[in-house]
Amino acid sequence: MRYFWILFLLPFIGFSQEDSGTLTDDVQGDLKYRDDQFYFGVTYNLLMNTPPGINSRGLTGGVHGGFLRDMPINKKRDLAIAVGFGLAYDQFGQNLFIGEDSNGESIFRILDGSVNYDQNRLGMAMVEMPFEFRWRTSTPTDYKFWRIYAGARIGYAYWYKATFRQPGNGVNQTKIPEFNPVRLSATLSFGYSTFNFFVSYSLNPFFKDAYLVEGENIDLRALKVGLIFYIL
Repeated sequence: MRYFWILFLLPFIGFSQEDSGTLTDDVQGDLKYRDDQFYFGVTYNLLMNTPPGINSRGLTGGVHGGFLRDMPINKKRDLAIAVGFGLAYDQFGQNLFIGEDSNGESIFRILDGSVNYDQNRLGMAMVEMPFEFRWRTSTPTDYKFWRIYAGARIGYAYWYKATFRQPGNGVNQTKIPEFNPVRLSATLSFGYSTFNFFVSYSLNPFFKDAYLVEGENIDLRALKVGLIFYIL
């Protein structure tokens, strides 16, 4: 009889051991979660390091979006680094006219109150590679958490255009030798769950060896503030 019970219970013992192993694997799998994310953001753009007389005017803002791959660096997985790929479009409405003279040389001139115009802006579209160092309070089962992500972005402006419009006249400048298409910026995002604040500051100026007609160096940089949305 004793051998009967042993033979009878063997399948259940084996099933129990197999099921327990599966549960452990699932738990371990959960503990290896990554916070991979799609992101989308909107910003209000401010020009910094402006020479006296240059001011923002008109529509000034931007949008950006992409994907970030999360790579935790500690056992709790609340610290991580992330790298990704994205696209961005920025527009800066201001009163710095960008054109060219009869010799094809660039002209940078401040539009004062004596000039009547409807629109003057600089727009650019970029591909970006963001890098982030991440801290968050997430767990394998909690997708709503606090986060602070600090990092940098390397971008390349594959398209840019300076646009000027006034009654009876218009200028579209798509060739600006002084424009630096390589864009470097420091970034910070912080918040809870999907909605987060976003700040970005240019580490290099928009133009290289660019001067106003008065001779002053132009060292324009961008400060972007807005919201960023992370979607798992």
